[in-house]
Amino acid sequence: MWTRENRSLYDRKGLRYPSDLTDPEWALIAPLIPPAKRGGRKREVDVREVLNGILYVLGTGCQWRALPKDLPPRSTVHNYFTLWEWDGTLDRIHHELYVMTRELEGREASPSAGAIDSQSVKSAEKGGSRSTRRAMMRARRSKARSAISWSIPLA
Repeated sequence: MWTRENRSLYDRKGLRYPSDLTDPEWALIAPLIPPAKRGGRKREVDVREVLNGILYVLGTGCQWRALPKDLPPRSTVHNYFTLWEWDGTLDRIHHELYVMTRELEGREASPSAGAIDSQSVKSAEKGGSRSTRRAMMRARRSKARSAISWSIPLA
């Protein structure tokens, strides 16, 4: 619930972008970022700024090429995003923050119950959204094929 005390915790006015990490947020996430690889050149990029760039793209939904110039280059931000997605860093960050949030709310780290509505059950019976999409594509193809076959004159 929004209270006066609560609002100050979520105030993002002093940040460059609303998606930027505050110092306490960075303190939670920094230990979860893997260190630079051994050997080769030293890491010259500010990893916090890279994460700010990733959060900017995810928060605004903009294209990578629309990344503001005051953040690291889009290729750097995108490369870190794909690397962290591949090696599981983003999943570890999400899981850690998820567990912390549940514990702060006084709940167990993992949920003990789930809710299923009738729409979820119906889509699961059909095989989920992927199967539905494939079935729709088959129907479209068959209509297109029949239209083409009718347009070919019989000799």
